[in-house]
Amino acid sequence: MSESYWVRLTKDYLVFSAGHFITFAGGTCERLHGHNYRVTAEVAGPLDENHYVVDFIALRDLLREIVLELDHHMLLPTEHPQIHVRADEREVEARFEDRRWVFPRGDCVLLPVANTTAELLARHIGRRLLDDLQTRYSLRPQRVRIAVDECEGQVGVCELVDE
Repeated sequence: MSESYWVRLTKDYLVFSAGHFITFAGGTCERLHGHNYRVTAEVAGPLDENHYVVDFIALRDLLREIVLELDHHMLLPTEHPQIHVRADEREVEARFEDRRWVFPRGDCVLLPVANTTAELLARHIGRRLLDDLQTRYSLRPQRVRIAVDECEGQVGVCELVDE
């Protein structure tokens, strides 16, 4: 019989409010709008010398830092082939076809994603979490699953597996 271990972290304060827009195939672009996102994390791997997969406090604090970076910002994708984002120290300009938006630089988070969907936000958060666990705690979990709920039941999930 084999054993596997994971922890799940879901807290009332692992939430962020942010604005965004996404595009759909065929050149359709949503209007600017926002969500109150809720983040849940699952981390799997072997038990350490303390019999933890990961210390809940460390996981909680890292995830909270990531969520706070997104909170109350406009989320803009930098890898979309048709959304062009240009930033300087004062402002960010985003263009899609004949549409143009200009935001104060401090109000934006530029994300290395193709679209600001819940699934790709989950991937971004998961990758950041993995990098931060490695950097701060020399921990590389076997599996991380991040769920981003954008509207009480509309959830995008990304699972990152260390192979």
